Amino acid sequence: MKVKGKTIVVTGAGSGMGRELALELLTRGARVAALDMNEDAVLETTRLAPDAKDKISTHVANITDRAMVERLVDEVIEHHGTVDGIINNAGIIQPFIDVNDLSYEKIEQVMNVNFYGTLYMVKSFLPELLKRPEGHILNISSMGGFLPVPGQSIYGASKAAVKLMTEGLRSELLDTKVGVTVAFPGAIKTNIMKNSQVERKTTTDTSGREHKLTLADDAAKMMIDAIEDNAYRVMVGNDAKMMDRMYRVMPKKAAAVIAEKLKN
Repeated sequence: MKVKGKTIVVTGAGSGMGRELALELLTRGARVAALDMNEDAVLETTRLAPDAKDKISTHVANITDRAMVERLVDEVIEHHGTVDGIINNAGIIQPFIDVNDLSYEKIEQVMNVNFYGTLYMVKSFLPELLKRPEGHILNISSMGGFLPVPGQSIYGASKAAVKLMTEGLRSELLDTKVGVTVAFPGAIKTNIMKNSQVERKTTTDTSGREHKLTLADDAAKMMIDAIEDNAYRVMVGNDAKMMDRMYRVMPKKAAAVIAEKLKN
């Protein structure tokens, strides 16, 4: 689905990849419904696109509140007239704590935001997307959704759930005009790292070469290209691409590589 002229809902549009996704969509001629819990942050996103203010609407909502998400459908349609796609970007990571030490409160929060929030968005907007000549759903999983990361086991479980739900959804919608893509970002330069109390400026592959973090605007371009290509999935960043290849061939070794790097 080409995004020009389409209305796309972006969750977590107040910062990081969500903001860059919203701005890239506007650059390509789309209309954007920008959703975030932080009103100031999402308003700042609109200020960064002064030439497209008539094409972007802002919506303050908590995606873990199912009723609020369901009401959002009418809000978007009232403002834009239609809705053609959704990008489920909003998510949180856990502190780097083992499952044994992680509280149930934090476990539930991670699952509610990452999985149930994505599910509520899909369930609420899909009936409208099916009415359109074409539509698209992009759900953002993570490299941690296919590769185990010690200290991020619950985050990984939530993103693995997003992965399988998205892949199943694509199969269910094969006979429709709604495309579905799952994205697997690696290490992206966004504020989400602060939530896990980790500061990392570079990542390293198995040969010892260092790679800079993928910039959020570059990640956004890759994901929107994937929408326009109706890609089954998109690996975002060299680290995600490399670890995907390794995990397919040598899953035990790939898991061991990640575990070893986290000790350093």
